[in-house]
Amino acid sequence: MSHNDIKHTIMIVAGEASGDLHASALVHEMHRGHPDLRFIGIGGDKMKNQGVELLYHINEMSVLGFGDVIKHFPFLRRVFKSLVSEMEQRKPDLIILIDYPGLNFKFAREARRLSIPVFYYIAPQVWAWGTGRLKKMSRLIDKMAVILPFEQDLFTNAGVDATFVGHPLLDSFGVDITRAEFLSQHNLSENDRIIGLLPGSRTHEVKRLLPIMLETARLLNSKHRHLKFLVAQSPTISDEIYENTIHDLPNVKFVSGETYRLMHFADFLIVKSGTSTLETALAQTPFIIVYKVDPFSYYLGKLLVKIKHIGLVNVIAGDCIVPEFIQHDCTAKNMIPTIETLLYNKDKREIMKMEFARVKKLLGDHGASARAAELALSVMQK
Repeated sequence: MSHNDIKHTIMIVAGEASGDLHASALVHEMHRGHPDLRFIGIGGDKMKNQGVELLYHINEMSVLGFGDVIKHFPFLRRVFKSLVSEMEQRKPDLIILIDYPGLNFKFAREARRLSIPVFYYIAPQVWAWGTGRLKKMSRLIDKMAVILPFEQDLFTNAGVDATFVGHPLLDSFGVDITRAEFLSQHNLSENDRIIGLLPGSRTHEVKRLLPIMLETARLLNSKHRHLKFLVAQSPTISDEIYENTIHDLPNVKFVSGETYRLMHFADFLIVKSGTSTLETALAQTPFIIVYKVDPFSYYLGKLLVKIKHIGLVNVIAGDCIVPEFIQHDCTAKNMIPTIETLLYNKDKREIMKMEFARVKKLLGDHGASARAAELALSVMQK
């Protein structure tokens, strides 16, 4: 494809914050050799900053749990219909789907109907939900770039053309200031022990998990006065949600847009299950994993989920290297003994950090986004 070509249009769909991050890095790499590509689709601010024309913003899309999906169904159906009609009008040269299987599988079927090639980046976690969807995926997807080491065999054996490209977090993960600068920015001293609270980037998660995290902070603070708690505030959630949850707790403050820094500079973290568990492991900071959904979603999940551990870092490790507090176990009383051990027991901290180093090795080499971009372009040029 030469620079003189007519602009090629690519439709790209990411449904949540981590998808926005990985999609923006992918778009950046694809533009590097082909500045004439035009991208449209669903995403967030990071994709927008890479020049993607957003039809919907991920803030509108963040649905969690089956109960929530049912409640938002009319809106999601409207999004889907307008996406399909955009695809029919603009006839893109390629569809790129990032995770988010609920919408993306349906969308892949429509692309197939219109004979538009489909590239899937960041595979949906079918290994967690059982492999019933794999056959369907082999019919709908032209090429898939996977980011977890065990996924390539899983998908290839089911007839999906899949390639392991490494994990994009290895490239995007770093901090731009020193720990001393971070402490002084937040009026903290070297003697303070910092505990980071990461309740997630979806409204429903924050509403469920932040009160439990703050109760944990309150109880810990009554025993350990030198602890300071920083809550990672997500830009995708309104301030009001956080303000309604916090009630003049001493030693608790919010930090916005500094999640990576917090992961690196905290002494310990309480982290919502998801991509952030892997990010925290890469930052080499000891932590625990928490998760809680509405009872209906939890019941359904118990029936469907086929894996022993739900934290991504534990799935990759093939072992429970980070303690998980899920649903009924997710209480301040349950968590505090584990937090105290991992905060103050040097040997336990070191063992956990050694496991994190092992997980990092499993994730492959740097350059995942560039390799994925190359694969995407090869699908379009076929």
